[in-house]
Amino acid sequence: MRRITLSNGNTVEVECLSCALTSGVVVPDGGVIVETDHFHAHQDVAYPIKGLVILASKRHITCFDELNEEEQMDYIRLLTKIREAQRKVLGIEFVYYFYNEDTTHHFHTWMVPRYDWMYHFGRSVESLRPVLLHARNEMNDERDVEEVMNAIDDLRAALI
Repeated sequence: MRRITLSNGNTVEVECLSCALTSGVVVPDGGVIVETDHFHAHQDVAYPIKGLVILASKRHITCFDELNEEEQMDYIRLLTKIREAQRKVLGIEFVYYFYNEDTTHHFHTWMVPRYDWMYHFGRSVESLRPVLLHARNEMNDERDVEEVMNAIDDLRAALI
């Protein structure tokens, strides 16, 4: 079992966070943004950044090349739809996509928006960790959380 602290400060113990999220055992703050037969999209449960979407495989795999052909098509279609909604609904101009295969979770892609305040930490992938920690530690007040929840609702409505 792994102990994971969510952005709301709650801690959960799960064997696999992705299994818990995609099956509904753990419900992310704001709920599911969109899901298909193969994928589940939700606000990142650890970092309260408006529009930070995790697109996770429902199947317990870790590598891109493990996706079957149907999953590949579903993945790119859904990733594209989410990105379009981030731009049109939330005004997100740039996104960093992050995916790693040595994860303890399912295959998933982080869609990390780049806001002006983030450039203080740099412009490369190396800036992501300090950005995420700043958000978790400094942007978790009622106003910030409300902004994140509103963005979830807006994305969900755009993706219906």
